[in-house]
Amino acid sequence: MTSSPRLARAAAAATVVGVLLSGCGGSGDPSSAKKSDAGAAAATQQTSLVEAAPAAAAAKRAASVKVLGAVARNINVPWGIAFLSNGKALVSSRDRERILRVNPSTGKKKRIGTVPGVVSNGASGGEAGLLGLALSPKFATNHWLYAYMSTASDNRVVRMRYRNAKLGKVHVLVKGIPVGLHHDGGRIAFGPDRKLYITTGEGGNGSLAQKKKSLGGKILRVTAKGNAPASGNPFKGSPLVYSYGHRNVQGLAWDSAGRLWATEFGDHAWDELNLIRAGHNYGWPATEGKTSNPAYTSPKAQWHNYNAGPSGIAIINNVAWIGGLTGDRLLRVKLDGASVASKKKFLVNAYGRLRTAQAAPDGTLWLTTSNTDGRGNPSRRDDRILRLRVS
Repeated sequence: MTSSPRLARAAAAATVVGVLLSGCGGSGDPSSAKKSDAGAAAATQQTSLVEAAPAAAAAKRAASVKVLGAVARNINVPWGIAFLSNGKALVSSRDRERILRVNPSTGKKKRIGTVPGVVSNGASGGEAGLLGLALSPKFATNHWLYAYMSTASDNRVVRMRYRNAKLGKVHVLVKGIPVGLHHDGGRIAFGPDRKLYITTGEGGNGSLAQKKKSLGGKILRVTAKGNAPASGNPFKGSPLVYSYGHRNVQGLAWDSAGRLWATEFGDHAWDELNLIRAGHNYGWPATEGKTSNPAYTSPKAQWHNYNAGPSGIAIINNVAWIGGLTGDRLLRVKLDGASVASKKKFLVNAYGRLRTAQAAPDGTLWLTTSNTDGRGNPSRRDDRILRLRVS
């Protein structure tokens, strides 16, 4: 079969950057697929955290990316990924308002349900719809699946039981997050403290990012029931807010020391990787990128907008892997404690727009394309979930 221009470019790019591209076959242990979906969810998938290797070994590890194949193909805007204990994964489809169960051993996709009330604006070039997913840290016993969803009037976080391959009734936990054509945030993840962290956009109204009483342009931190935690959040008058001054955060991950990192879309200048600290103001809309103003916290890394568009982030062995939408690339950021040691890029123009990066329980990286979101140039296989070996 004749290769597409995109795949031809991928092969050329692999020669230049040393990325080894293999066939698009399935992966995973077939025997693991026989286990029940109701098993305990690995804590690593909730925080996109894989235990760090010894420092000496990590220092010797060369930066590399090898694409092992496509876990699944032909998914409409895959956005959230939540791994089950049997190796399968739940995946949200942004504009179809549905959740799929993906079997990486076979590539088969099973529709497990549609989330009622979701309103996507993807047909209008927007970013709203069914976005992030997360499993409860106690999923083995309580079966709660969490989702970030857009409605006609707001963005909200909900949860529902997932049992016997079916979705239960939707329970609203947090509502009133601003919704817009753009800047809808949408990533959710349970942290090492077992609190649920939620990224929100300002819905296109930059002033909301500086208003602590608004849930827009924030990172929120709530209990598993959607309530304000007893401690740890900095603002008494805004009990759900953890940090503010954000434009549109779509990625969250923790390093081996429990530090929280987040990716953020800039406006016309700089995209950011931020180290998130409780109560800090990250400057939007007054500033974008690094700043000398002591009132605002500068990013630890930044890229020109056309080279990044950072969405999902996963941290493996204290290396951050970031899906780049506008840059059509995978970004690698080596972390050194609370600082950034180096930045590299991989898969430039090889697969188009790249959105969600998620650390899998087996140590590989799952990476979704986002070419069917209205802004890409989809091939007949898009969108895909790729499985990578990274270092």
